[in-house]
Amino acid sequence: MFYCALALLNERDLYYRSHRAVHSAFAQTFVRAGDLDPQFHRWLLAAFNTRNRADYQIDAETAEADARLALEQAREFLAAARAYLEQTPA
Repeated sequence: MFYCALALLNERDLYYRSHRAVHSAFAQTFVRAGDLDPQFHRWLLAAFNTRNRADYQIDAETAEADARLALEQAREFLAAARAYLEQTPA
């Protein structure tokens, strides 16, 4: 989802180096503007938090059901990003 958000921002000639900046710019540029559903921003943040827990907490575990949900959300995020790019004039 992060790279989809980054690609969408890049299409608007917006370039960021940190995750926090990408998350914020995605919300400002696409969600607050009404171009994409706010759920995508929530999913982006949730996936980032899950990844951080998995990377940095020794005893972190992710249930299979949670992983499957995140994967489905990522697929929907990608589909929404593609649809947005297809409908937006170059």
